[in-house]
Amino acid sequence: MNVFRRPIIALLLAGVAFGAGAVTITVTGGGGKPVPTVMVTQTLAEPAKADTSDNGYAAPGTPQRSDVQVTRFTNERGQVALPERGAAVNYRLRKPGLQDQRVTVPAGGARLAVVMTPETDPIKLNAAKPANAWFGALDVGTVAEKKHFALQCGFCHQQGSEPLRRERSEAEWKDAIDRMVRYGSRLSTDMQKSLPASLEGGWRELRQNPAKVPEATPWAPTLSAATIHEWPLGDAMSQLHDMLLASNGLLYLADNIQDRIYEVQPATGAYTVYKIPHLPGDVPGGLLAARLKAFPRHDSTSNAHSLAESRRDGHIFITPSAQRRLVEFNPDTKAFTLHTMDAGFYPHTIRVDAQDRVWFTLALSNQIAMFDRSAQKFTLYDLPARGLRERFITRYIGALFKLMSWGLPFSSWLPIDAESTGTPLPYGIDITPDGMVWFARLHTDEIGNIDPATGKITMIATPFKGPRRLRTDADGNLWIVAFAESKLARYTPSSGKFDLFDLPVRPKGSDTPYALNVDKKRRVVWVNGNQSDMLHALDVATQTWHSYPLPHRVSFTRDIEVAADGSVYTSNANFPSWHTENAEPTLIRVTPR
Repeated sequence: MNVFRRPIIALLLAGVAFGAGAVTITVTGGGGKPVPTVMVTQTLAEPAKADTSDNGYAAPGTPQRSDVQVTRFTNERGQVALPERGAAVNYRLRKPGLQDQRVTVPAGGARLAVVMTPETDPIKLNAAKPANAWFGALDVGTVAEKKHFALQCGFCHQQGSEPLRRERSEAEWKDAIDRMVRYGSRLSTDMQKSLPASLEGGWRELRQNPAKVPEATPWAPTLSAATIHEWPLGDAMSQLHDMLLASNGLLYLADNIQDRIYEVQPATGAYTVYKIPHLPGDVPGGLLAARLKAFPRHDSTSNAHSLAESRRDGHIFITPSAQRRLVEFNPDTKAFTLHTMDAGFYPHTIRVDAQDRVWFTLALSNQIAMFDRSAQKFTLYDLPARGLRERFITRYIGALFKLMSWGLPFSSWLPIDAESTGTPLPYGIDITPDGMVWFARLHTDEIGNIDPATGKITMIATPFKGPRRLRTDADGNLWIVAFAESKLARYTPSSGKFDLFDLPVRPKGSDTPYALNVDKKRRVVWVNGNQSDMLHALDVATQTWHSYPLPHRVSFTRDIEVAADGSVYTSNANFPSWHTENAEPTLIRVTPR
């Protein structure tokens, strides 16, 4: 029975080397030599079909299943073991410098032997490189302009991925940039004028001269100890923005574009979808109605963003960035409660403190909000502005977005400078063990803290650009991603000292770390590699890095959650999701060993 398309792949219906329930795959190259660090991804040939009865998505409250995709890497003998699934499966084998191989295998224990062929076409070799290799080589002006470009044009999707580096005219690039500014980019007015020509010429130069695109980060032999699981959720119109690993063992993911919450049982792939209620008078896109006007299909008036859990009762709090409210979800009854605010704009990242107070950034009104659950009351903390212009814009930001919804983009009559004056953008937030509330302010290159006992606000300048999200470790130190500089930073409050760590990518400085989390027990800091299609892990004790390539090209991950066993969860959260290879968002679990 010939089930393969290529004669160089052979199926041996024999005993399984790694025991019952496993399939042994052996990969060789020229001369029969074993090929290590080959990424082998296993998917069911006929996975469960998603319910699309509710406007393209699963009916709320009905049990569904997502069939897991499993990825492992070959060892020094060119071997890897993957589970026998009791059904026909597809295998995709991938390694930089080699041609992908794909094969379908029927159910039953088996050994699989595959021969990998070198790729010799320089154009195809470059096409397979991750976005950071292309982005690192792209010339868009000075070093400062490159950082500004990364900061303002790389926070929704990659720059340098195949969908972005294809041929476009200067006029087409101008149209795209105008659309990105409507979505929220604060690209300076000067760069809005110069960038279209730079991108048209810059990407063409790299496409036509393959030698100018450098080699990407090599895959380490230690990857043979790692396993990656993925569960497809949603579709090409979804955006699985942030996530939460709750105390009940379930994962909750917010679909920002479709106002849905996915409740997932990772052990089985079972999931249920719940819709965030829309209130009378809510309009498509909410208070940011102009933002999604050109998006092909969305069902959002809230724009579900970030999630945090109460330690008291397990209720989950969700920030709806397109409304002046806070969403509360009871995972036991599945009921939503909407808490309305009378001020503030763009609820963003969220945490709950030990006193059961809910803290979150208000990114566009330059504030930090606190919801006292016992008093059912909001308190807003105004952060310092950088001058009169900024005070005006942050105070009237809601009215300015209303003008945008009427087709009057304020960027056309209120120029944007390189410092993004008017949108200081308080972003990430966390609470240290001593109860202090810390936050990062992206456009002012600052972190800050609030003392809940006194309300005192302290701002601290960072020695790097683009502090995006931050997390505390067990000792109360702050770990911060430097988005525009491809660095991780540690801030020690007791000494006021910053330590900087370059992300372990080639070319140096080419990644854009979006978020992070700290495995406090093992003292490991996990960081998104959003240009490199990787997750990076820093062992704090040894100051050594380990990088984990993700199975799909054009992986743009955001939040990271750490499980008790040391594995981590994240989600492929491109906006738009159709940029991703296979055009499907996924929940991802990386088990390092």
